[in-house]
Amino acid sequence: MNKINNEGALTRNTYSELKNKVGEKVGASEWFNVDQSMIDQFAHLTQDHFFIHVDPKRVVKETPLNSTIAHGFLSVSMLSAMSYSCVPGIIDAHFGLNYGFNRMRFVSPVPVNSRIRGHFTLKKIDKKETGEITMVYDVFVELENQEKPVIVAEWIIKAYVKPEAA
Repeated sequence: MNKINNEGALTRNTYSELKNKVGEKVGASEWFNVDQSMIDQFAHLTQDHFFIHVDPKRVVKETPLNSTIAHGFLSVSMLSAMSYSCVPGIIDAHFGLNYGFNRMRFVSPVPVNSRIRGHFTLKKIDKKETGEITMVYDVFVELENQEKPVIVAEWIIKAYVKPEAA
């Protein structure tokens, strides 16, 4: 697993060091609490006020759910914070970009007042002479005390280093 160094920064690896980790789990994030306030704020930001997310009384009355649930896209949005806490950076990278997903599934809901965390396995890493490095991670998001995952995905991230450092 990755360690936070004494300065509070996540471990950084060279491209070659990361290339040697292909096929390995490179990190598991800290746990993140998903409470009603977070769900309500996400609903406000995205203008998605569907009752299964924001109306606890109605959801119990009209659905088989026992509580409100987080938006699937809220859980996906948490992947950035999850990765920051455990996925190693690349030495000399001056910025990175979320490039998207090859595939993603919402396997099970996240009930209000539960905790989730992400697990990241480096599936593939490639670099171009331009300094662009593409990493593909197999990701699953775990719900505390549940075997079935919340999300399974194949996530693509790009990092950019100066060509001479690549």
